[in-house]
Amino acid sequence: MMSLEDVRRIYHEAKTIAVVGASAKEDRAAHAIPAYLRSQGYRVIPVSPKGGELFGEPVRSSLADIDVPIDIVDVFRPPGEALAVAREAIAAGARILWFQPGTETDEAIRVATEAGLTVISRRCIGVTHGALGLGPGPHHRGSQSGRT
Repeated sequence: MMSLEDVRRIYHEAKTIAVVGASAKEDRAAHAIPAYLRSQGYRVIPVSPKGGELFGEPVRSSLADIDVPIDIVDVFRPPGEALAVAREAIAAGARILWFQPGTETDEAIRVATEAGLTVISRRCIGVTHGALGLGPGPHHRGSQSGRT
């Protein structure tokens, strides 16, 4: 289990967060949480097959389409996709894989951890940021959800 200081260090060192499953629907946690992270100074790169633009960035269809270093991959996809996302995060050279509550599987966590990624799961990246006193926290009633 990571200490709160370890998690705080992750936030301080991170610059770029790729959000797999980012949503354009403002009533979804997959929109509110990345929007909050962007408001806190992180570069948020949305990843979704739907394309378009979101959070001031072109939406990438996969992590492989991102041509800058990825500090954190934040996941808002169903657990059935967790292993594929973990493998993409490994291939993309991400340092941290963060599964929103209800998006992880034990196998995905194991594969990513064995590949050297730091894995955080079962906690919301936005709510945790606020709880650590690093910002006001997101103001979204569904912010704990992994729904897109």
